[in-house]
Amino acid sequence: MPGPAGSPPAPAAPALTAELVTDPDEFAALAVPWTRLFGRCGAATPFQSHAWLHSWWLSYGTPGRLRLLLVREGGEREGGELVAAAPLMLRRTPVPALVPLGGAISDHADVLLDDHRADRAAGMLAGALSRAARTALVDFREVRPGSAVEHVYARWGGPRHRVPDSPCLELPALPMDDLLARLPSAKAQRVRAKLRRLRSLGVRRRVVPPEEAGAALRRLLALHRLQWQGRAVTPEHLRPRFQEHLVRAAEPMVRAGQAVVTEFRLDGEVVAVDLTLLSPRLAGGYLYGAHPCLRERKADVAVMLLDACAGHLCGGGPDTLSLLRGDEPYKHHWRPRPVVNERLLLARRRTAPLLSAALCEDAVRRRAKALLRREGGPGA
Repeated sequence: MPGPAGSPPAPAAPALTAELVTDPDEFAALAVPWTRLFGRCGAATPFQSHAWLHSWWLSYGTPGRLRLLLVREGGEREGGELVAAAPLMLRRTPVPALVPLGGAISDHADVLLDDHRADRAAGMLAGALSRAARTALVDFREVRPGSAVEHVYARWGGPRHRVPDSPCLELPALPMDDLLARLPSAKAQRVRAKLRRLRSLGVRRRVVPPEEAGAALRRLLALHRLQWQGRAVTPEHLRPRFQEHLVRAAEPMVRAGQAVVTEFRLDGEVVAVDLTLLSPRLAGGYLYGAHPCLRERKADVAVMLLDACAGHLCGGGPDTLSLLRGDEPYKHHWRPRPVVNERLLLARRRTAPLLSAALCEDAVRRRAKALLRREGGPGA
């Protein structure tokens, strides 16, 4: 709408430019502007931080497959402020697709959009993503409801589809006393008794400073291996590349306030280590390792960890305490809210058959999981 007669015209919004980055060295150099953008994207989860994604690329990326889409305001490269970023890589099988960095070890995938420029930046990013996809599908797995990439999905000009993905469970980010107030009185009393038991045993916790984060994460993984000895465990958590990724990401994330590493000591020895990841709106306990002696001494590890995680959130910050992916029965003790991630599939007109193929594959996978659940087999 024009201004009053005689008033100068409103200044035009600075131009947006899009670029495609395929050089890993350029990705490494983006840490500072990427972190600024991360702080301006309210929907961001810890899995979109530069430290997490760049470390993941170093451990899991395939040379020649990096595809970073960047949108800047006011100029190209160093001359303009980063207002949108889509961290992707090219996957060639089973269906050629651009997929988010972070892979299966990341609980949520997303793009980053500056909240104050989301509409314009999302439109520019959608166009850049369409051009970059060429003959490939765009396949975003594990998208949390309300994610920034939903703005891109809304502006996509070609075929698109969304299907449910993994279930997650979430709590409000409250102090432990308030979390207990949400429980039935008998259950809350049992939890309070478990907290008293931890205190009587003399379990002490300590937040690890950034310079000690790497060593603490190595202890975490050693304890994690010990606690799962002789039982089924996620195989990736035991592999060297996972340790390299986690240790490398820990220090910069702790320094930036994107992670907290907590050690738990008993009789002067470290008996547990927890890694909690943080973003503007969401915190989640990602991984822990606990010595079997804690359970032998009747210490409830789940209560111990949630108490510590809730303590990190006092004084503002995230509004959601996520129990992350998985529908394990012990998580339901806290009366969490179920939240289902989504899979967003985007295609160009010429790649619509790839979208159909991906949907067929997804349907087969779901039928197989349902059959396993009915039969009580592995993965049920």
